[in-house]
Amino acid sequence: MPETSSMNTLKKLWKLIDRYRIQLFLSILLSAVSVITQLYVPILFGNAVDELIGIGMIDLNVVVNYLIRIIIFTLISALCTYVMSIINNHISYGVVEDIRNRTFRHIQILPLKYLDSHSIGDILGRVIADADQLSDGLLLGFSQLFAGVIMIFVTLYFMFSRNVEITLMVLVLTPLSFLVARFIAKRSYQMFVKQNEARGKQTALINEMITNEKIVKAFAYEDKASAKFEKINNELKNYAQSATFYSSLTNPSTRAVNNLIYALVALVGAYKILSGSLTVGGLSVLLSYANQYMKPFNDISSVVTELQNSIACADRVFELLEAKPQSQDPDRQLAVEDGAIDINDVYFSYRKDQKLIEDFNFHADPGMTIAIVGLTGCGKTTLINLLMRFYEVDEGNISVDKQEIRSVSRGSLRKSYGMVLQDTWLKKASVRDNIAIGKPDASDEEIIAAAKKTHSYEFIKRMKDGLDTIVDDDSLSQGQKQLLCITRVMLCMPPMLILDEATSSIDTRTEIFIQKAFEQLMEGKTSFIVAHRLSTIRNADKILVMKDGQIIEQGNHDELMKAQGFYSQLYNSQFAGNEI
Repeated sequence: MPETSSMNTLKKLWKLIDRYRIQLFLSILLSAVSVITQLYVPILFGNAVDELIGIGMIDLNVVVNYLIRIIIFTLISALCTYVMSIINNHISYGVVEDIRNRTFRHIQILPLKYLDSHSIGDILGRVIADADQLSDGLLLGFSQLFAGVIMIFVTLYFMFSRNVEITLMVLVLTPLSFLVARFIAKRSYQMFVKQNEARGKQTALINEMITNEKIVKAFAYEDKASAKFEKINNELKNYAQSATFYSSLTNPSTRAVNNLIYALVALVGAYKILSGSLTVGGLSVLLSYANQYMKPFNDISSVVTELQNSIACADRVFELLEAKPQSQDPDRQLAVEDGAIDINDVYFSYRKDQKLIEDFNFHADPGMTIAIVGLTGCGKTTLINLLMRFYEVDEGNISVDKQEIRSVSRGSLRKSYGMVLQDTWLKKASVRDNIAIGKPDASDEEIIAAAKKTHSYEFIKRMKDGLDTIVDDDSLSQGQKQLLCITRVMLCMPPMLILDEATSSIDTRTEIFIQKAFEQLMEGKTSFIVAHRLSTIRNADKILVMKDGQIIEQGNHDELMKAQGFYSQLYNSQFAGNEI
């Protein structure tokens, strides 16, 4: 139910606001002072009116005294409102800052499984756009909601002090405003939820299309992308229109009810003047209070509309914050001595209804070079993800030097591997900083030596500022970026290696040199190589041939070629054009 969901979200939000309880108390106090001084002004005006129309001589000194007091109370009310606004700004944006910090920290500990199943644009939308909407709602709520509630009660007190019958009449008619506002709010909340979901989809699509614009153009996907965007954009328009339509009904509907109450107060008050039980000044005070009493309902109805949207946004943010994090990291550090790896009875699948790796067993001796080959989707990269604990095995265990990898910290495990992937990345920084990511204290001599081994120094020295040249993902070719990524590994000299199509974007001549550098780097280190070009793994100590998550063949190149099995078909198809 929307009401239950809203209440749960408000409770979670209140826990975040609670740390600002002192500022919140001060804001409410200032709001009360502002309202009381503001509402005392009509009494002074009423007294001044009675003084002006009274029988006999008009005492101007008394009237002037009333006017001076009116000015003083008005200034006090304005000052309190000003200070209260500053405090409310601090609370609102402080809460949103806390939420964003918590959300960002939480994203860092979420498992890759969650991040892979949610689009980047949707996550960005929750952290940025939804948090912005939440801050706007909080600010409006603190600024008008508390002041409105206080004004209602203080106004009633002053009205009762003037005339009980008219005040009771106003109270009896008040629920009409609540019923109208509640009726509309229930319908607007669901529209705001759908609007925010559609906005998340739109952000995700825009992010995906712009980030991959080259691929979009290469496959002439522009028209399909535009059609997909138009469909989502149309959904967003419809939900936004519905949400705006329902929410915009609240204020005029409550105003209509409030105008009716105001007219009744004027009618009954005029009758009481004729009967002599009420003065003209007294009626002016009651009319002013009736208007003041109804105004908070109009303001609150507007606030409720904004809060409906803010709560819907907060719900999406809390959904991200409550996503189950990855299992807690042990403090124990992995100590790699030999680099022997054991995979025992491992089961893993990305989805429970779609089996992938089942009963997987393998042992890698220290210093062994293991190549993993197979058709796309056979589980090669998945195996690498399990070795690095990017994903957790469903059953079984993986050990390094007899140390179960779940018993050591992820950081120490991943530092023990040097990893070069087909997908490369650079941060916007100098070439030096990009190479030394894994070894920040490396000297220029060490960096240059590693760059020379990978033949990346040939293009680095041609750059305007050499190692100090600022680069990013768009300033270098794919091959140059991959060479820098290989140089990182050369610099760190990790005890184990994972190479996933590490030379896929490098020309053949440079690849030959890189292969020799890799041979030096891999000497004495346990290494896993994922390759589609089978010529690059002929010298591997053991080749694992995978199909549907299982090892169907294993051995060195010569043994597998003699067996005339699946590997030999794969190998021959690359050179002889044979079909598999």
